[in-house]
Amino acid sequence: MANGFVFYRGISPVDGAPIVGIAVLKSRNIKTGNMVQTYIIRSDIHPVDAVDTGADQSICGNCVHRGNAAADRKRTCYVDHGKSVSAIYKAFKRGSYYDCTYDLAHAASIIKGRKVRLGAYGDPAMIPADIWFALLEFAADWTGYTHQWSQAFAQAHRELCMASADSIEDRDLARSMGWRTFRVIPINAPMQLVREIPCPASPEGGNRKQCIDCGACDGALKPSSVSIAIVAHGKAAAHV
Repeated sequence: MANGFVFYRGISPVDGAPIVGIAVLKSRNIKTGNMVQTYIIRSDIHPVDAVDTGADQSICGNCVHRGNAAADRKRTCYVDHGKSVSAIYKAFKRGSYYDCTYDLAHAASIIKGRKVRLGAYGDPAMIPADIWFALLEFAADWTGYTHQWSQAFAQAHRELCMASADSIEDRDLARSMGWRTFRVIPINAPMQLVREIPCPASPEGGNRKQCIDCGACDGALKPSSVSIAIVAHGKAAAHV
């Protein structure tokens, strides 16, 4: 089998555009460790073209980090869509990934005992929660984040994902709705932690653990757990 499989084909809840979910089995990501990485992408448009035209709203929704050329807002997403995501899209178009969309039980068996990252690119809430639960049936754990936490279609994802918060106000509102939060703090801003801890995989958290060893960001299945905060990182961090 190739280094991955397709586990979902459907339409975006944002605009009805065709999207696909792909699981990649091996990763060299230093922060997360060798977790299964899942990507949500447009199935009909190259990722670079999707970003350039705004068509990435189908898989990123209202995420402020998408950028907006018309509004002169810089893209602050840390994912290099021109390299890793582009390579995955091209492999998908070549038919390199095994299609498990009609056999999620088999897909779940492939990643049995593994830890899974929901949305290495793309927002996990674009894929129905029941698909994720079926895929993760035998997984050891997962991490996930969604900027769609205020949207009706995302509410079923609270047990799977952290609400991505870009301000203290976002954090407090999301918590009032039953979410645990993962808050990005601008560089040089005070941390102002309230029922939060610094991400253990970050410099401010002491780089104590990789995500694969931490597992704190697995949503509201742990309602008593604290939320997480991290200082903006990546190439565009200065623009957050």
